[in-house]
Amino acid sequence: MVDAAARGSLAMMARGGVTTAMDHHYVFPHGAGDLSGAIIGAARDMGVRFTLARGSMDRSEKDGGLPPDFAVETLDDALAATEETVRRHHDPSSDAMTQVAVAPCSPFSVSTGLLRDGAELARRLGVRLHTHGSETVEEEEFCHELFGMGPTDYFESTGWLGEDVWMAHCVHMNDSDIAAFARTRTGVAHCPSSNARLAAGIARVPDMLAAGVPVGLGVDGTASNESGELHTELRNALLVNRLGAHRESALNARQALRLGTHGGAQVLGRSAEIGSLEPGKLADLVLWRMDTLAHASIADPVTALVFGAAAPVTASFVHGRQIVENGRLLTADEDAIARATRDEARRLARIAARN
Repeated sequence: MVDAAARGSLAMMARGGVTTAMDHHYVFPHGAGDLSGAIIGAARDMGVRFTLARGSMDRSEKDGGLPPDFAVETLDDALAATEETVRRHHDPSSDAMTQVAVAPCSPFSVSTGLLRDGAELARRLGVRLHTHGSETVEEEEFCHELFGMGPTDYFESTGWLGEDVWMAHCVHMNDSDIAAFARTRTGVAHCPSSNARLAAGIARVPDMLAAGVPVGLGVDGTASNESGELHTELRNALLVNRLGAHRESALNARQALRLGTHGGAQVLGRSAEIGSLEPGKLADLVLWRMDTLAHASIADPVTALVFGAAAPVTASFVHGRQIVENGRLLTADEDAIARATRDEARRLARIAARN
């Protein structure tokens, strides 16, 4: 089931122009098998660069957390499994196709011990750290009630601010939170469609960028984003942020495109190798066709790409290897992936109905 889900999501992203992706997988039920290996294998077959954020949870419902008991690991098991995943799959080289990050899920699903020990583990192994941060008002209330401080202060107290850290969402951030992220160069994965889908709020992306916070784009998962592809996030990042305090000056087309390219490379710690077209960087390149009816009346091609309808991908290359041609994957059978994804989604729905 995880294999099918990974292939379905990666296929949608790759055919729409994504060359580098990451996945935060944090549900590891006992006896489920090598879920990390399944996700990494799917990315390898698809031909995209990939970072697996090996997640973990040890604070279940019985401990006052969010996840059900069957979905959590013990602190020691989570750390051991994460370290094994790093040692088996992480490639530290500059042209790596697969990397691994240490990624306890969120303040309301992991213990303080797992956060602290996870940060120490990541830095001992020389890999990056990822988690959810400041996504909802409820998370803010949870942190104040349990720890006597807001999420950003709590993260800093556990070693979770730094240039080797990036967090998903960061919707509810005040001025001091943004200043702390900027001071420590902590990154943000902005997920505009998911935040709108869940009515979580509008992240202060223009203020983050002005302060010097690295910001990239994310889609979150299919539970809160039914499209999961690049163009939707480019367009929504621009439009949603214009609903905030900065209005039409919040973001322009080039700033939105930069979030999805150089910004993503920054938060993954790979801006020296990918994220922009420069001599000496890796051969990751996407070509969009901009002469279609949908874009005929838009003079500027970058504006057309971001503001306009989704443009067809003429070609996409990763590490010099072509993976998409004229909007179709060259590395996988899209129809077979669609069938497997549909079958597994229906199987999951039947299991959920029985329970």
